[in-house]
Amino acid sequence: MGPVLKKSYLNYPKLKGSLEKKVTHDDLNTMKESYEKMPLYISIMASLGFYFLIFIGLINHIIFTPKVATEKNRKGYPPLYNTFDSIFLRYVFRRVKDCFNRVVCGVPGAEIDIIDRVTHDSCWSFEHLETKSTFLNLGSYNYLGFAQNEGPCAENTKEIIKEYGWAISSSRQELGTNNLHLELEQLTAEFLGVEDAIVFGMGFATNALNLPAIINSECLVLSDEYNHASVILGIRLSGATSVVYKHNDIKHLEELVRQNIVSGQPKTQKPWEKIFIVTEGIFSMEGSITNLPGIIAIKKKYKIYLYVDEAHSVGALGPKGRGVFDYYNCNPKDVDILMGTFSKSFGSAGGYIAGSKVLIDYLRVNSHASCYATSMAPPVAQIVITSMSMIMGKKHGEEGRKRIIQLASNVKYFRRKLKALGCVVYGNDDSPVIPMLVYMIAKVGATVREFNKFNIATVGVGFPATPLLEGRIRFCMSAALSKEQLDEVLEVTEKVMNKLGLCYSRKPKSNEEILYENPY
Repeated sequence: MGPVLKKSYLNYPKLKGSLEKKVTHDDLNTMKESYEKMPLYISIMASLGFYFLIFIGLINHIIFTPKVATEKNRKGYPPLYNTFDSIFLRYVFRRVKDCFNRVVCGVPGAEIDIIDRVTHDSCWSFEHLETKSTFLNLGSYNYLGFAQNEGPCAENTKEIIKEYGWAISSSRQELGTNNLHLELEQLTAEFLGVEDAIVFGMGFATNALNLPAIINSECLVLSDEYNHASVILGIRLSGATSVVYKHNDIKHLEELVRQNIVSGQPKTQKPWEKIFIVTEGIFSMEGSITNLPGIIAIKKKYKIYLYVDEAHSVGALGPKGRGVFDYYNCNPKDVDILMGTFSKSFGSAGGYIAGSKVLIDYLRVNSHASCYATSMAPPVAQIVITSMSMIMGKKHGEEGRKRIIQLASNVKYFRRKLKALGCVVYGNDDSPVIPMLVYMIAKVGATVREFNKFNIATVGVGFPATPLLEGRIRFCMSAALSKEQLDEVLEVTEKVMNKLGLCYSRKPKSNEEILYENPY
């Protein structure tokens, strides 16, 4: 695999006892997680509802062949999709299809314009109208509000387009590196407090194509059960042995580390070439924040490597917006590999890997995302340079700092208000990803439709993106939203909850006044 990451874990200490300082899910004051158990009757009703839909779909599939979505000239071909996928897409997902894939025709800021559409055949197809509607936007990952068509980012990018054009049309190793890429990499390393960084044109590929460059079939990966699809794909492509640990469960993680160090590689029992822990900063479906201090303690004790995907946490967490290590006040150099994207907090696109200079030099030569993929477009790079410089306070005074404070204030206020209404809200108190549980798949669609009536854009999430019985509405908080807009959304949420019966929380309600204040 090259000289980048050596087999340092082989000097692990004797397997006696556990961590010197126990780090659990409960005793860290920073682990302010909330996961209220589902009432039994809701579990039964949600299960019955789903399987009833599948049963009715199966009957329809056998008796009534749909004419709308039937492919032509396929006689003699085997089915392209399996039976369950077909039934699920046609008779379950189709019923809520009007809640998804809406066509956006404007900037995803505090408000967003969406093209109106109607269906005349029960969501088999849609007709897009010539009109559009403006919605309050709680569905976009525009955490710091940099997704704009005006302001410093837009103005600076206009000049870059005139100078560099729209695209590079080459990979980084050929003719695809310009001074903007070098400036952005230097700035990213400075922002994160590490030696070096490398940037890529696509966030998903940053995980999927870089993990195989540093991990091989003789390595062990301990992966959080809720890691993103890009992480899972990267691990699969690497050929490494993957062991999944319970979400954010430090005790279970350490148990698996100890077991697998003792047992060694399958079949041969040889020592692992390298062992990695792979986790995320903020988990995009759960709204939880990884227990980084606990994971670092395990990493140091057993001399294994740590890879943290900061796609949702960089820019959105910590007093300086530097991500999960800033949030916990950890040393960034305690994380061997920092990964992040520019598509959320920075209002752009692409991703980065940051760490030691030796690691980054290795990836420049060995990563498929660097060797073969087209490099980041100049306007995209410039947007990140401007927004990151603002966050660091290098440009436009305190503007970046104000956005960090606004986001943190919005998150605290909105989460506490939702809980006060009687919602079951998952995740960490400081996470800008805010899942509100509705449980039943039918209620996911009904809730999104009710919000749409009040011109509020939200994201409904259900199986298979979540566990079968944990359908939810996911609010994504943004610094672009004002307190007045949040109050409007909360007022509508209370109406929707009362109408659809979404007050599932059994926690006692507090009479304490909820203030909108600066958490820093």
